[in-house]
Amino acid sequence: MNTSQPSTALSLTVADLSTAYRERRTTPLAVVDELLGRIASHTERGIWITLRPPEHVLEQAELLAGRDSASLPLYGIPFAIKDNIDLANVPTTVGCAAFAYTPAESAYVVRRLIDAGAIPIGKTNLDQFATGLVGTRSPYGVCRNSFDPTYISGGSSSGSAVAVALGLVSFALGSDTAGSGRVPAAFNNLIGLKPTCGRLSARGVVPACRTLDTVSVLTLTAEDAALVCRVAEGFDALDAYSRRPGQAARLAEYAHGPFRFGLPRSDQLQFFGNTDYARLFDAAVAHLERLGGQRVVIDFAPFLETAQLLYQGPWVAERYVVIEQLLRSDPQAVLPVTRQIIEGGAKPSAADAFRAQYRLQELRRSTEQVWQQIDVLLTPTAGTHYRIAEVEADPVHLNSQLGLYTNFMNLLDLAAVAVPAGFTSAGLPFGVTLAGPAWSDYGLLRLAARLQRLGPARLGALPIPLGSAPAFDWAPMTDGVPVAVCGAHLQGLPLNHQLLERGAVLIERTVTAPNYRLYALPGGPPDRPGLVRVEAQGAAIDIEVWSLPTAAFGSFVAGIPAPLAIGKLTLADGREVSGFLCEAHATSGAQDITGFGGWRAYQDSRR
Repeated sequence: MNTSQPSTALSLTVADLSTAYRERRTTPLAVVDELLGRIASHTERGIWITLRPPEHVLEQAELLAGRDSASLPLYGIPFAIKDNIDLANVPTTVGCAAFAYTPAESAYVVRRLIDAGAIPIGKTNLDQFATGLVGTRSPYGVCRNSFDPTYISGGSSSGSAVAVALGLVSFALGSDTAGSGRVPAAFNNLIGLKPTCGRLSARGVVPACRTLDTVSVLTLTAEDAALVCRVAEGFDALDAYSRRPGQAARLAEYAHGPFRFGLPRSDQLQFFGNTDYARLFDAAVAHLERLGGQRVVIDFAPFLETAQLLYQGPWVAERYVVIEQLLRSDPQAVLPVTRQIIEGGAKPSAADAFRAQYRLQELRRSTEQVWQQIDVLLTPTAGTHYRIAEVEADPVHLNSQLGLYTNFMNLLDLAAVAVPAGFTSAGLPFGVTLAGPAWSDYGLLRLAARLQRLGPARLGALPIPLGSAPAFDWAPMTDGVPVAVCGAHLQGLPLNHQLLERGAVLIERTVTAPNYRLYALPGGPPDRPGLVRVEAQGAAIDIEVWSLPTAAFGSFVAGIPAPLAIGKLTLADGREVSGFLCEAHATSGAQDITGFGGWRAYQDSRR
């Protein structure tokens, strides 16, 4: 019987839940059990398409009981997956039963999250074929806003946003081609990260526009979005559109000010009659100035023209390619409004495509000049918020208005973060978007974390206030080399500063394969161990794996004195990473401390 129960007021942020696990205030099994009950009480919102069988979810949570909660970065963290992203042995429908299939393998990003300890709860509702920003275009039901069920949730990552906002999961994966992650984040008081295209692998994701798609991350806090992205990212050679950073990942200077933020001219801002949104946007501008920002008014025209290319140009043909066979064989399987939009993709010619590419390149060159004047761009995430009945009466026009500030981002290769920025007089959330050049993701999130805490902040739609900023290392991992350490470089020990000074980030605490012996080497200070691979009578040794920026790897290795060296270590799960090894001759006369299981335990025994 499970006796460790989560508090009803327990925050589901990754940071808070991880702390609760470390302090043994709850367990993954207790949390999952509680969440399954919550999910059963929210059936009216149209959140889910497929939930995993409860016994499977509980079994996965129970398996974590034998692991140290500090050993995995997402230990016991529940999450949801938009139903255009594969989860092994669970149907992927993309909001269309006639298109559905059951994958044998999870998407690349999903697999990385599960390997890091996260627990998938189920697949969420979406605008069919990820075509829409409203959350109403699904045969599985309209997804309703987490604050007021008469309002749209936003889309197409509708169920993902509402699941996080209502406290059913800690985070969710969506996708974002034209705003599908950012708009629902804004309408549900969440952080919505649209990463640089190619930062997260799209392998195992049903494409909308394959050249522009990106997996998005919806979370309660900016820190959570950074941690989830950090775990999920990485170059995937099997995804043709996966990218390695083209420049050093930016930890933007504007994290602590001063910085310059761009604003569209007042005549280029549209709020479609929503005076609350106009007032709240002005307040967000004032908040950025309070954080050390200097406003710079820019000409927004090239951004707006780029936005029009996405649906008025030939890129809609990419959507047509995905479901061309279905449209020919069973067109009635596709919702009328979705079919109307996607069938338009059959019309553009090759000449149309090239003309649009030429114009896009001209617009890119024009917008590049803007980034010489500013560090970050600030816009509303959406210009207004509609009721479900309004969208159903005018589905295409109102949907297009919601994309005014989002449709240009991927065409211009920008990173963006939707940030909660207050509430209307009716109690509905408002959000702004921070955007920057490719690879500025973590700098944007760092600024988003500061901005989010300036307003009357709460966690999603829950009656839980947003706490003070936790200690958090904002360095990205994409450009890093995993390095296993077993001694004085462990966190908090005398040589750990050599990693921190080079921008290294702790990935996980784990153990080696049972093929090693550990020795206390003579000399020092500092005291140092020697890890030696053996053919027999080995043991698993406690280690930490750090991500060390590639540019700093050489200087780190150059400073390692003999008889230590960097070689390849095998971890308990079979992975091989670079790590500290010792020349065998140096262990002659050294104390064999293998029985302690690790350097920390040995050091503790000497106190």
